[in-house]
Amino acid sequence: MPAPSHPQSLLDGLDPEQRAAVVAPRGPVCVLAGAGTGKTRTITHRIAHLVSAGQVRADQVLAVTFTARAAGELRGRLRGLGLGGEANAVQARTFHAAALRQLKYFWPQVVGDVPWQLADRTFPLVAQAARQVGLSSEPDAVRDLATEIDWAKASLVAPEQYAAAAARARRETPFEARRVADVYSGYEALKNTPDGLLLDFSDLLLHTAAALEEYPAVAEEFRGRYRCFVVDEYQDVTPLQQRVLDAWLGNRDDLTVVGDANQTIYSFTGASPAHLLDFSRRFPDATVVRLERDYRSTPQVVSLANRVIGAARGRIAGTRLQLIGQRPDGPEPIFREFEDEPAEATGVAKAVARLIAKGVQPAEIAVLYRINAQSEAYEQALTAAGVGYQVRGGEGFFQRPEVRQAVSALRQAADRDDLPDARGDALVSVVRAALARVGLTAEEPAGAQARERWASLVALVELTEELAGHDPDLDLSGLMRELRARAEARHAPTVQGVTLASLHAAKGLEWDAVFLVGLTDGTLPIAHVLGDGGSVADEAAFEEERRLLYVGVTRAREHLQLSWALARAAGGARPRRRSRFLAGLMDDSPVTDRAMGGRGRAVQLPGCRVCGKSLLNATDTLLGRCASCPGEVDTELLAALQDWRRDTAAELGIKPFAVLGVKAMTAIAEQFPADEQALAAIPGMGEHRAVQFGTDLLRLVRARRRT
Repeated sequence: MPAPSHPQSLLDGLDPEQRAAVVAPRGPVCVLAGAGTGKTRTITHRIAHLVSAGQVRADQVLAVTFTARAAGELRGRLRGLGLGGEANAVQARTFHAAALRQLKYFWPQVVGDVPWQLADRTFPLVAQAARQVGLSSEPDAVRDLATEIDWAKASLVAPEQYAAAAARARRETPFEARRVADVYSGYEALKNTPDGLLLDFSDLLLHTAAALEEYPAVAEEFRGRYRCFVVDEYQDVTPLQQRVLDAWLGNRDDLTVVGDANQTIYSFTGASPAHLLDFSRRFPDATVVRLERDYRSTPQVVSLANRVIGAARGRIAGTRLQLIGQRPDGPEPIFREFEDEPAEATGVAKAVARLIAKGVQPAEIAVLYRINAQSEAYEQALTAAGVGYQVRGGEGFFQRPEVRQAVSALRQAADRDDLPDARGDALVSVVRAALARVGLTAEEPAGAQARERWASLVALVELTEELAGHDPDLDLSGLMRELRARAEARHAPTVQGVTLASLHAAKGLEWDAVFLVGLTDGTLPIAHVLGDGGSVADEAAFEEERRLLYVGVTRAREHLQLSWALARAAGGARPRRRSRFLAGLMDDSPVTDRAMGGRGRAVQLPGCRVCGKSLLNATDTLLGRCASCPGEVDTELLAALQDWRRDTAAELGIKPFAVLGVKAMTAIAEQFPADEQALAAIPGMGEHRAVQFGTDLLRLVRARRRT
């Protein structure tokens, strides 16, 4: 164990802003730290400086953060400074670990001999509470209900307050809010068992705060023990965690917080940057230091990150930091547009292989996406390229419970003797019907867990469409063989593999090379924050999507590629458009893949058929023209199309929008497509709909032409 460092030596190697944070006097200090600016080094050196200068004893310092990994990093850095590994060392823990330790100690004084135990698995209790009120106890429903209970408790919302609070927060509840509240109430009651109390992780914080708030002797003993507090990632505190922190502090102000409001990406859990934003208001005499020198990324990556967050709006955006790259120059970030998703995955896999051939370690490369269902294409492409990978924050695609269940349902369908020898579109219909029995619906469901499951099932349908498009003779048995081969071909996770991860799971990590993939409207930003016609339905959620992209960009040290695909399947229609967050990050000249050693083929954005300008939003793309340009809609044809859509939907037993969207019908009524090829080229149609409905639609168009 090294001896504690001398106060002056702790300033060696620090930049002026880091030094200012380290030497700030005891009391409230707020460190606004951008990505890669050395915040962990700064706060550990601040703790060491306070101890070495005799302002506080090491065992009087409690440093808290949000993950066990981050807490371990703090402990390791502190040990290197001579402040860890002993009974009287600085305590560096997660909020929950600190509360658990305190609650175990104070429980006899507060509650007495009432036994309790930690319920580390709340799923069975939530499922039982759901059944008691007549709601589904299917796994996805229970997980979504558990998420809502966790959010409510983290937000200090009681069961009777849930419905109103969920409405104010614009929560997308899995069931009617009052029914969720009933489950929440039942769940709390079930934790009172004949054998004692069951406490979940939120209860650890609630009981710890209550013990300090309501029992002066407990508060006096605790506050005599801990006098100095440090909170990392302060933008992610929930109201419940802030309540615990307030109880720890009492009327004292010896608090250092570190955070960046523009990296707030967990608001769905109850996290709020409000406490960071209001820190100077609460503590008017606080020292505020801004760390903006980025030691992680090249100036080229830093410049792109600044431009991403520079377009943000709202109060959080007002605190944005202007990062200044400190590393030598590196390659410019690359933007790549692909015809379809398989081409994007293949292109990324080839680029990954080239980097590895040039000496970049596989473990220093990451492919990051918005939702976990996107991983399948990259698992397949990396496998085909002979590149090992590991999926962080989730299982590989074919190991996910919903995918295993779906494949089992398809296997049962394949074993049936009464099914026709389905091929092509008929095979896709059989697959849809089989997956409908395990949760596939025409509409995207509410609830984060249900949406993730639904996206995986949709990915299986889309994979079937792709395979059937390449092999017209593919039947259900052949499909099962292909799925089995794909599942078996996956590389086992390995520490040296390329990392596949969602943007949320990537927070706090960094790599030499990062590929941000699937950057289309409806994916990033995610579809449910957008309204009809591509307008923004939820401004706060929309800005959080932008911050996700910012977090993704700042994960890269040197190599960065951003890509998107215009179509889902190879050879399909191209209704997609690149993410609106990319506007202004690159000029509107043709995007080329030349920089990554591709063919150098330029791909032009779709243009307005009236004025010729590039179309930059979903509504314009669907109409084939700028919304401001004149369009001549044949109202009678549009009315005929609407009648046809209503009748077709009723005949198929599906919702009208699942047959054809309003914008696509409007485009047909403007453009009068002459044949199936022209019909398929209309955004929102695609080849599948053109084949399925082409005869009827073209008949309506021709009938109107004759009049």
